[in-house]
Order: sequence, then C-alpha cells, then structure tokens
Amino acid sequence: MIGRRTLGLSSLAVLATAMPSRAQASAFKLGTASAGGSFPLYGAAFVDLVRVIDPSISIRDVPTRGPIDNLRKLEAGELDFGLVTGEVLHEALDGIGRPRTTVKTVAAAFPMPGMFAVLPETRYRRIADLKGRPVVWNPRESGPAVQGRYVMDGLGLDAERDFEPIFTDDMTNGPPLVMSRHAAAIWGGGLRWPGFVTLAESAHGVRFVPPAADEIERIRAKHPFLAAMKVPAGLYRGQRDPIDTVGTWSMLMARPDLPDEVGRRIAAALGKAEQGQLLPRQLSQTTATNTLAAVPAVDELQPGVRQYYRERGLL
Repeated sequence: MIGRRTLGLSSLAVLATAMPSRAQASAFKLGTASAGGSFPLYGAAFVDLVRVIDPSISIRDVPTRGPIDNLRKLEAGELDFGLVTGEVLHEALDGIGRPRTTVKTVAAAFPMPGMFAVLPETRYRRIADLKGRPVVWNPRESGPAVQGRYVMDGLGLDAERDFEPIFTDDMTNGPPLVMSRHAAAIWGGGLRWPGFVTLAESAHGVRFVPPAADEIERIRAKHPFLAAMKVPAGLYRGQRDPIDTVGTWSMLMARPDLPDEVGRRIAAALGKAEQGQLLPRQLSQTTATNTLAAVPAVDELQPGVRQYYRERGLL
C-alpha cells in the first residue's frame, strides 16, 4: 500500500470504450483518512482507476478523520463512498454502542493484519513487554487505534490504561516518535502499511511484535470477527519471515441511497480492471473473490454491485 503506481492509461482507455457514456459526469465524494495511512493511497488509486475506465463517473477523494468519521458521513449523506475498517464496520453492523448501520458494501479494499513495530535494538519481544510503556495508537478515530483497542481487549489489556497512550494528529507523526525513542512502539495494520515502511526504510530499521500463537487464540476466542492473518515474508526491509497475527478487511462502502446504477458501474469498472490484470498495486486485493469472502452477507452488498455479480454468474 505504499507509493502510487501510474496506470497503463492506454490499455485502460481501450476498456473505457466498452462503458456507456453520459453527457455530463456525475460528481461523487470518497472519504479516506488523514495523511500517513493506507486509506489516502488507496483512495487516490481508486479515483484514478474509475476516471480512466468510466470517465462519466467523477469521484473526488477527500481527507477525513478516518473510518469512524467516514461511516458517520456516509450515514448523513455527506459522502457517497467511504473507506471503513473491519472493526468499525463490525460495530456498525451489529449495533454495538450505536444504531445498526444501513451503509452498503461496494468492494473489499485490503486486509489489515495488525501488530506493533519497535526499534530492533530494544528488548521488547512480546506485547506484555510493552505494558506501561509509551505506545503510539495513531489518531484516536483511526483504523489502527480501533483495531489496537480490540486486540488488547482480547488479551485482557486496556489500550489506554495499561500503556502510556499516544494519539497523534495524523499517521505521519507516529514513526518519528519511535525513531526518536519518545515512544517504545507503534501499532499499525495492513500490507506495506506506510508507517511501518517509514521505519523499515530508516537508518534504525524495524522489528515487529505481533501477538504470540497462544495470544491469537485468546484474542479470537473473545472477538471471533478478528480473523487469523499472515504478513508475507519480505514485505518490509529486514523482515525475513512471515508473521502470524490477527486483523480484518477494510471495505469500500457506499451511502445507503446511492443509486443502484452507480454501484453497478463502479463494480463493472473494478471488474474490467481485474479481468484485464490492470489493477494498480494499491487495489490488487480489490477482487470479486475477496469481496464475496469478506462481506458478512450477500445482502450487505450495494444492490447495483449485487446485480453486477449476478450478471457475471458469481452469485
């Protein structure tokens, strides 16, 4: 999820000829998050892809406070699309501490396996070693902060009381705190999460502290919606082995009253890019297979997306 790959515009332009056009483009807003995380990178790549394949749909990515803010604005009709982490979506769909949401799923965005990152020379080897230490959870309403709270709760810990919590203004602030030793660790999630890349590529390097095998079992016993996930070897500089942890999928969601035709056209654009092997790196996990595996139930799909999947024989 790092960097912004230039799409093969000429190849995608050929696909665009298969899409019906309109006299006037529709303008939609996609909520991402603050700088320094994966959501802004994903949102920029998504906007570029749709613009090339279906120019009649105009989408603008806008910064927000993160998944909780995106969900709130989707429900209020202030956003048309928004990126939401699995932990926040779990609370919204189950009505935990709030009314059940009626936002709908457009696509799976990417998996978010969570873990701590520390400097290699430190003595922190297990999560328990970080108790009482200053830990960066990132912005309070960010995906990593919410995920970290659930993972710690699964271990019988409180993310704020059992650590010295540091909540930053945006996700660019966390890595420097670790590198300057003002923080012992930072919690993050995702594949090639920008904060982890910053640490790995620095002169300090990085070492990861995920839940141990027995801790993963305890976490999932208390919070079954958290899935066992694996970070492939070599994803970060110096990371020679795969890392087992827990996490959820981040999802691309739509406001409840998004026109079905728009949902179908977005799904068709993603489908054409997937079938043509033209998904950029940031969207490489946004496939129909991953979406159907990650969505809690078929009824949670945006109706236009559901229609497109039926047309393809996927439902």
